[in-house]
Amino acid sequence: MTAAPGPATATAAAAVPPSLLVEDLAFAYPDGHQALFGVDLRIERGERVALLGPNGAGKTTLSLHLNGILTAGHGTVSVGGLPVEKAHLKEIRRRVGIVFQDPDDQLFMPSVGEDVAFGPANFGVSGDELRARVDAALATVGMSEHRDRSPLHLSGGQRRRVALATVLACEPEILVLDEPSSHLDPVARRELADVLLGLGTTILMVTHDLPYALQLCPRSVVIDDGGVVADGPTRELLSDADLLRRHRLELPYGFTLT
Repeated sequence: MTAAPGPATATAAAAVPPSLLVEDLAFAYPDGHQALFGVDLRIERGERVALLGPNGAGKTTLSLHLNGILTAGHGTVSVGGLPVEKAHLKEIRRRVGIVFQDPDDQLFMPSVGEDVAFGPANFGVSGDELRARVDAALATVGMSEHRDRSPLHLSGGQRRRVALATVLACEPEILVLDEPSSHLDPVARRELADVLLGLGTTILMVTHDLPYALQLCPRSVVIDDGGVVADGPTRELLSDADLLRRHRLELPYGFTLT
């Protein structure tokens, strides 16, 4: 029989900060539009969480606070225990790896290997460690054999995986994926899902693709009108037809939860 954890063990566990902690976050754009109203969100290390909601709900605004592109009007955001503040922005932007919806927004070097090396090199990694980071990231996404090719000559799914590798090479605390399944054919969707399911990294996936959220994320958070309206197991939320209807979310025609 396994002994119950003692006080020291429980204290040590409690001392480990979550990957992401958002507390009472509010934000208004310069034109006066209030985009977020007191958002609270806690994501533990290693969790995979889908952020769901209709267009204009506040998903992108929230995401842009995670690496300091936007600054909270009220409330706080911290990543791995580090506050998202001006003094910490370089480290925050290493810890928060954003994979954009369009991989062409982050692939701009002549070769795949150079693209993957760019991020960690910018954070001061060099020499053998840089080569090891590039090798590991490409191996993780199954793109090692393409390191000398131009990203322009890859398929959409391959470019998406290379874009993921550019972020993984920086060894982030949390991956933020913006609509990762968009414009991918079924095989490319599966290949990307296999990669993501094999990672131990904390993931926040912003998506309208409810079946992909169900496949990849045990937990989902629904945001609408600038606030969190539901937070729980993905299957339970997607089984709530009234919740989906109220917040303009819809499963594909013919899709059934099994």
